[in-house]
Amino acid sequence: MEHHSSTSAIHPVILCGGSGTRLWPVSRKSCPKPFLPLIGDTTLFEQAIERVAGDDQFAAPMIVAGAAHLPLITAQMHGAEHRIVVEPMARNTAPAIALAAALLPPDAIMLVCPSDHYIADCAAFRRAAIAAAQLAAQDYLVAFGIAADRPETGYGYLRRGAAISGGFEIAQFVEKPDLERARGYLASGEYSWNGGIFAFRAGALLDELAAHCPQMAKAVQDAVAKGREAGAHFHPDADSFAAIAGESIDYAVMENTQRAAMVSADMGWSDIGNWAALQDALSQDQETPDQGEADQGGADRGEQNGPGNCARGPADLIDCNNVMAFSDGPRISAVGLENVCIVVSDGEILVTTRGAAQKVGKLPGAAKQ
Repeated sequence: MEHHSSTSAIHPVILCGGSGTRLWPVSRKSCPKPFLPLIGDTTLFEQAIERVAGDDQFAAPMIVAGAAHLPLITAQMHGAEHRIVVEPMARNTAPAIALAAALLPPDAIMLVCPSDHYIADCAAFRRAAIAAAQLAAQDYLVAFGIAADRPETGYGYLRRGAAISGGFEIAQFVEKPDLERARGYLASGEYSWNGGIFAFRAGALLDELAAHCPQMAKAVQDAVAKGREAGAHFHPDADSFAAIAGESIDYAVMENTQRAAMVSADMGWSDIGNWAALQDALSQDQETPDQGEADQGGADRGEQNGPGNCARGPADLIDCNNVMAFSDGPRISAVGLENVCIVVSDGEILVTTRGAAQKVGKLPGAAKQ
């Protein structure tokens, strides 16, 4: 157990949040996206844990999650050592990360990872993590800048500033752009996607939070001081935590600090933010069968002629182009469609164009679970 307190190791902090709306109807409130086997046979959460396992450069993970998902987390940790911070309620990423920081030694280097992202190249992820940790040890607050390969309007962007050893200063955080701006960002070569993966020295993060969001910093401190340990679970004080106004780590700290830095990461990353994004990640995964994926139900995929088509479960696609069919049982048959996602799950059917996939969470079925 003593490597828990080691400050030389990188301490993974795995964030489990989300309400299971954007990948409805497969993702549900009771079992949201991190805990589903969407790509390959393991879940996104299991993959997130696996990326930081089996390497003595990483300590056992600390997982920040709500009480509702504790049974899923315990099952999917498969007995591996971990610690869970049980959030009394959702308050966005800044308080979640601050809770973890307050429970680690001040000199611990934390690697903050969402539990529901897909990363194709684990070796590239680890290289970026080690580079980020070295900058974090110098009290930089480090974001992963994901190599942008298309003019994506669904992500925030980081603009690279001056080169520093192992990375860059961040010149600017940019909100999700419209298409024209996104094209400009891509053409300039100065911008990366903000992947929501960070490295901090725990004490440095708390100092910056105290400087820029003193009320939140105080409330987190109180929630930890009045919290209670229960085995591997830590329960922050609910009243102190409830007083926090929820805020993202970007707004609360990263956009305000003078010490923001980034490392570049080209690692086949996706936040799987909607059905079109999952289709893209599945297509990418199907192109790399050496991942042990090739035999995944060849016959089960049915006929899927046409470029860019992608099926999980029984599907017959004729004269279709760039269509995803995802079914937990009933056969999906489609003719003459393009750029459409069709999802059948647990008695619900969703049909959306790829372009409108980010609006799925607004559907009554998704929003009113």
